[in-house]
Amino acid sequence: MDDEMLDDQRRLVELIEEEGWDVTDLEISAYDSPWADEDDPEATVTITARKPYESDGEEGDGDDESPFRVN
Repeated sequence: MDDEMLDDQRRLVELIEEEGWDVTDLEISAYDSPWADEDDPEATVTITARKPYESDGEEGDGDDESPFRVN
């Protein structure tokens, strides 16, 4: 793995964390592109992050009719 790739990964994490996100999982894959004729490696970075959002001030009993809520 190239040090430049790892530096770029660290910078991406820093940028995400500066925006208030908590990085919970991180993966980097380095490979030679099958689509390019060059010998330069490429990398894919997958970052999973979470960020809690405050409610809009309406506190209730949790019965908000959200189609995404599983009861």
